[in-house]
Amino acid sequence: MIPKLDMSRLLAGDTAEIAELRRGAQDVGFLVVRNTALSADDVASVIAAYRAFFHLPTAEKARVDMALTGSNRGWGAPQSERVDPAANPDYKEVFDCGFQLAEDDPLSELSVYAPNLWPDLPGFRKTVQGYYRAACGTAMDILRVIAAAIGENQSYFDDKFDRPMALLRGNFYPERPDWAGDRDFGIAAHTDYGCLTLLASDGVPGLEVQGRDGGWLPVTAEPGEFVINFGEMLEMWTGGRVKATLHRVRGSSEERISVPLFFNPNHDANVAPEGDAEIRAGDHLAKRFNETYLHLAKA
Repeated sequence: MIPKLDMSRLLAGDTAEIAELRRGAQDVGFLVVRNTALSADDVASVIAAYRAFFHLPTAEKARVDMALTGSNRGWGAPQSERVDPAANPDYKEVFDCGFQLAEDDPLSELSVYAPNLWPDLPGFRKTVQGYYRAACGTAMDILRVIAAAIGENQSYFDDKFDRPMALLRGNFYPERPDWAGDRDFGIAAHTDYGCLTLLASDGVPGLEVQGRDGGWLPVTAEPGEFVINFGEMLEMWTGGRVKATLHRVRGSSEERISVPLFFNPNHDANVAPEGDAEIRAGDHLAKRFNETYLHLAKA
C-alpha cells in the first residue's frame, strides 16, 4: 500500500506521519503527498499551459525539437524515447526544461545545464518557469524530511542542490492507439534515473507501480496532490535506505498530461554510498540519458 501523507504534518515533525514516510521510502518507493506549498490551481495552470503546447500543429512544436540539439531541452516527438530496450519506443510526447546557468559559467556547456528552448506561445514560458521554481522548493522540503526519516540530519542534502540538475517535464499521453500491442506503452517499465520525482497530473489514471508480487498497481492522485517516487541515484546514494521502484504508463481511452519534476543534485555531487569510490551525479545522469533519448544514443 502506498502511503498518503500530509506535508504540513511532516514539516511539523509528526512522528506517525514520518514513520509512514519511512515505510514508503524504504519498502515501497512511492508516496502520495498533499497539502504542499503548491496548490491545485498551480497544477491546473501548468497543465493547461502544457496542453496548449501539445495541441499545437506539429510544425510549430518542431521549432523547439530537442532532436536538433545535443541535449534534452524542448519538445520530444512521439517515439523519441525508449526507456526499456525490450519494448518499442514510448508513444508519448514531452517538453523538457531545466536549471540554466549563466552563459559564462564553466559548466554551462554541459548538456545537463543546456539552454532552454521556448515555443512562441503566449504565457507558456512564464507559467512553466514559475511552476519550476515552486516545485523545486517543494521537492527540497520533501527531501529534507526524507533525510531526517532515514536517520540523517535534515540538512544532509542541502549543499548538493544549489545548482540542481532539476528537469521539469510535461508528458502528453494520447489515447492508446488501436495498433498498440504488448510491447507498446506510453512509457514502458522503468525506474527513474535520478534522485526524487515530484509528479503532478490532470487526474486521468494511467500510472502503474510494480508490487512485490510482480503485479501492477494503479497509482492515482487528484490535482493538487503529488506522487513522489525515488530514483536509482537516491537508492545508491543512501546505501539502499530509499528504494527505486519499477513503474509504467500503459495508456487508456483518454489523453493524459502529467508533470514530473526530476529533482537531481548538482553535477559534481558525489552520490556514491559512504565509503565507496566517487560517483558524480552528472556522469550517472548523462549515461542514462544517452541510453534513453534516441537522438542522443545516435550522436
